[in-house]
Amino acid sequence: MARQPNILFIMADQLTARALRAYGNSVCRTPHLDRLAARGTVFDQAYCNFPVCAPSRASMLTGRLASRLGVYDNASDFRSSAPTLPYYLSAMGYHTCLSGKMHFVGADQLHGYRERLTTDIYPSDFGWTPDWQKMIPVAANGLNLRSVVESGLCKRSLQLDYDDEVAARAVQRIYDYGRNRDQQPFFLTVSFTHPHNPYVITEPYWSRYRDDEIDPPRVPPMSTAELDPHSRRLRRIFRFDEYDVTQEDVMRSRHAYYAMVSYVDDRVGELLAALDAMDLSDDTVVIFTSDHGDMLGERGLWYKWLLLENAVRVPLIVAVPGQTPSVVRDPVSLLDLLPTCLELAQAEGAGLTPVSPLEGRSLVPASRGQALDASRARVFVEMNADGAHNPCLMLRDGPWKLISCADDPPMLFQLDDDPDELCNLAASPEHASRLVRMQADIQAHWDEPALAEAMRRSAAERQLVQRARLVAEHPAWDYEPRKDPTQLFVRTGANVSATNVKSRARYPQVAPKPPDHELPPL
Repeated sequence: MARQPNILFIMADQLTARALRAYGNSVCRTPHLDRLAARGTVFDQAYCNFPVCAPSRASMLTGRLASRLGVYDNASDFRSSAPTLPYYLSAMGYHTCLSGKMHFVGADQLHGYRERLTTDIYPSDFGWTPDWQKMIPVAANGLNLRSVVESGLCKRSLQLDYDDEVAARAVQRIYDYGRNRDQQPFFLTVSFTHPHNPYVITEPYWSRYRDDEIDPPRVPPMSTAELDPHSRRLRRIFRFDEYDVTQEDVMRSRHAYYAMVSYVDDRVGELLAALDAMDLSDDTVVIFTSDHGDMLGERGLWYKWLLLENAVRVPLIVAVPGQTPSVVRDPVSLLDLLPTCLELAQAEGAGLTPVSPLEGRSLVPASRGQALDASRARVFVEMNADGAHNPCLMLRDGPWKLISCADDPPMLFQLDDDPDELCNLAASPEHASRLVRMQADIQAHWDEPALAEAMRRSAAERQLVQRARLVAEHPAWDYEPRKDPTQLFVRTGANVSATNVKSRARYPQVAPKPPDHELPPL
């Protein structure tokens, strides 16, 4: 690629890595993602840095942990002064565009994207702020296990309405990019809400799977006494005991989830086909990931808000044109995406030094068959939202993983030997020195008392603001997509030229054909 590459960044929502064939799943059918993985780099041990939508995305876009930004939960505002990946790439000459969900909370619904093609699917206000004044709070978004007991077939869903529009607008934007070959390179983010619960899907996707081929959870439901303290808190907060969840409910929900993943895969196929149709594939890096995973019934748990593998491990595929395909086993995280994209975007005179301290490392060397920077190999993850009366923190260091919270006993796992996290080694004398070292690393990375106080103070402030906004009927922050009709199709006006209209008329353009006959003047 002689010039700066285009970057197509595709996100799913709540897609656990363990659901994809590229990560060892033998059930879920994802032919388009399989082909993308076969020509790119698959990061086998990739993590989100916060297993909740809004904080994970804020962290990913800034290359910094969400708590450094004052983002603690799904109703935390994301400050406009934070330098984001779209801002960096804009400064490096890119056109930045977003189609779909990014769960920005607050008045700024762009955060560096020059163009946004759709509105968001979730609230932009403070309505989902956790109430830390309650000893046993109810989930701020009112979520319980209805998504599990009511899972299955549907004729139509709100999520399908949303993602169909996200895909259609993104495909059209790729067509527009392709028609204008001389314009600046693009960074196009396409972010779907599938396969996020509710676990429902239409017949064509449901029928891609037989009931008898759906795999059950690897770890069966655990009793309350067997669960770790944080998991027990989540059971209370999300009122898991309101419904008697049967094995049939579990298998039907997993069936629907796999079908929803196939729906996402089809949309990925449409985006890649649009790149091919407009001759953009050889100039475009494609990145695919998710904001967090889903427990999918493991241990009897669902959704996210946990630091267990199903909730924090995400797919991450980076496909650079012309690269040698590879699989990277080193732990990486979504904090690595900003430095990765900055290195991809470098060209003569186009380099940019980050103005904030980044906590990730570039993954570009992996696409060249080179080793990653070993000095930044550890992965740090936090969970400061619903269920976390104190910060819940995680460190992945090689095969070792520590989950630490001031309220709870530590959990130490050796994931090579224990991928399902069934054997807590924290009390083992054999591993005492390792536990002490990893706890010290966590304490050095976060000021836990200060973070706990900031979580509570922020929630109280946002609750007051939300009450006032609702009483006084303040204008909503929700984004309203805008399109200039004077720039569409065939128009006239000061800003419309014959060249502009011609570039949209067909692709590829052809040289004008001269008349076969010269006619007499009228």
